[in-house]
Amino acid sequence: MIKDTIVDGFQNAPHRSLYHALGLTDEEQARPLIGIVSSYNEIVPGHMNLDKIVDAVKLGVAMAGGTPIVFPAIAVCDGIAMGHTGMKYSLITRDMIADSTEAMVMAHGFDGLVMVPNCDKNVPGLLMAAARLNIPTVFVSGGPMLAGRVHGHKTSLSSMFEAVGAYKAGKIDEEELHYCEEHTCPSCGSCSGMYTANSMNCLTEVLGMGLKGNGTIPAPYSARLELAKHAGMQVLELVKKNIRPRDIMNEKSIRNALTADMALGCSTNSMLHLPAIANECGVKFDLSMANEISEKTPNLCHLAPAGPTYMEDLNEAGGVYAVLKQLADAGLLDTSVMTCTGKTMGENIANAVNKDPEVIRPLDNPYSKTGGIAVLRGNLAPDGCVVKRSAVAPEMLVHEGPARVFNSEEEAIAAIYAGKIKAGDVVVIRYEGPAGGPGMREMLNPTSAIAGMGLDKEVALITDGRFSGATRGASIGHVSPEAVRGGTIAYVQEGDLISINIPAYSIELKVSDEELAKRKASTKILQKEGIKGALKRYSMQVSSADKGAIINQFEG
Repeated sequence: MIKDTIVDGFQNAPHRSLYHALGLTDEEQARPLIGIVSSYNEIVPGHMNLDKIVDAVKLGVAMAGGTPIVFPAIAVCDGIAMGHTGMKYSLITRDMIADSTEAMVMAHGFDGLVMVPNCDKNVPGLLMAAARLNIPTVFVSGGPMLAGRVHGHKTSLSSMFEAVGAYKAGKIDEEELHYCEEHTCPSCGSCSGMYTANSMNCLTEVLGMGLKGNGTIPAPYSARLELAKHAGMQVLELVKKNIRPRDIMNEKSIRNALTADMALGCSTNSMLHLPAIANECGVKFDLSMANEISEKTPNLCHLAPAGPTYMEDLNEAGGVYAVLKQLADAGLLDTSVMTCTGKTMGENIANAVNKDPEVIRPLDNPYSKTGGIAVLRGNLAPDGCVVKRSAVAPEMLVHEGPARVFNSEEEAIAAIYAGKIKAGDVVVIRYEGPAGGPGMREMLNPTSAIAGMGLDKEVALITDGRFSGATRGASIGHVSPEAVRGGTIAYVQEGDLISINIPAYSIELKVSDEELAKRKASTKILQKEGIKGALKRYSMQVSSADKGAIINQFEG
């Protein structure tokens, strides 16, 4: 045990004296030391309840005979950071979280960990840290927000962003906009649709790192506190049995996660985070796996923004386990994988039941026979780009139109609000990739403006940046290579025809190779000025999006 080298023995008397300074008794020091990574803060709605979750975890650890020690992790609210410079700092925190957690654990020595995250980069950052540290770990998230109620209808944050577009288009007035903002986000928790935070919390269950209900029990429910106590108790079992994250997260469980991703209709951001987690586990992740798995995995859920159901509905329908049971019955999962319950996935889901076939479609009546995410390739994205096809209107699955080219999100949103984007257009936003942004901003504002103005079934949007899980429509992100690194997207010109065929996994710039060569010879790549500090370091070190926008390569 780690405490053998930090707590026990005469040579560690100085360490013990510092533990006494914390008020830890000899008895507490003799027990397994369990680090609780608390992502609590007062600016992120998904994290404002985590102090209560952490207190419950501490009780669970103590009840099971361990000594709980809390330390913090940062978290950014993507919703609040959206549409301004703050969004450049969102993705980069994923690696900050992983690195700072590594530093705290290695410096202080814990026998086990309970990770308490909730929002977009916080969950994958801590999963990366868990794999890197490889000591017994259980996750318990803060849980999803309850759906809003606007004029008797359920709603969520994506509707609020679209309401701004509707207001700009004159479809609603200021009074209605204010009414919406007061009723859309009614509780603490991660935003109520299948956005990135909830996608990753659900996939944490699938990966085997979270207990049943981790992804779906709503944040305000007392059942979430019970789950936290059980997580605190369960980590002691993992310590006792020496079951570690890399015993749980491996090639099989990552393929399971990608399969469940397709069935649930998760955020396209999962295609950044799963490769990064795989990298920390020493597992190779080829983006083309997504299409291979998608071809045989039906899309069973249409949660907001793709459809009218919400996380609370998925929870009532049986949660993630109910989805996994259907996939397992179809032979689409490897159920032999170990999980943090100390049992296999197969044992965990044996008695799971789909309680609502309207929320979780049965296998013989899926929303589509293929999965919720597609990876497109072609001369515009030789290394791939990603679209949440479960949120694309049928009429936009195949589309060809003229490029409307912008070198930043701000330029694009100004043109959209000015009414300069017309039906049939393909909006191209470049220099927003991991290195070029830097930080790979989410493009929820422009996609929501397009949807709010009623153009989401007529206009496509392509970017080397990324999209919020709240985005719907033909929104294609992660274009690789990105513009700043000489990708084809840097050489698209106004009016060029772009052909998109999502069922065929293709995306083509209708320009000859000869013309492209001329443009590459004469076009100067845009380099943004004034980039400093963390953003500067990130832009110099980050990989392309198809590799997961990772910083640290796995070295064995």
